[in-house]
Amino acid sequence: EVQLMESGGGSVQSGGSLRLSCVPSGFIYSSWSMAWFRQTPEKEREGVACIDYDGSSSYAPSAKCRFTISQDNANGTLYLQMNGLKPEDTGIYYCAAARGSYYNENGPLPKNFHYWGQGTQVTVSS
Repeated sequence: EVQLMESGGGSVQSGGSLRLSCVPSGFIYSSWSMAWFRQTPEKEREGVACIDYDGSSSYAPSAKCRFTISQDNANGTLYLQMNGLKPEDTGIYYCAAARGSYYNENGPLPKNFHYWGQGTQVTVSS
């Protein structure tokens, strides 16, 4: 059974930093793509960053230059380092996984990902 367990969310002030983690289990992460998505009550779920099984990464325009996605090759743990946080970054952040490559230059697309974590709340205050 594929499971994704996120952690690391919290409340920070504008300009602050957070690092999210996602621990995968139940699949061979080395041949899967993994990604981070964000959702708020006002918006549909949107892609933030993705890392392909070959190590290539992509970001939504709003995340470029501020966020960094990475993966621990030893255990597959996915990270999202978020710097320079803004109030508009507030939302529930979800880790997701999909078998194969789903590279998209402007960040991951929800329709391509089949497995989801429960989410972790990020709140950025001004």
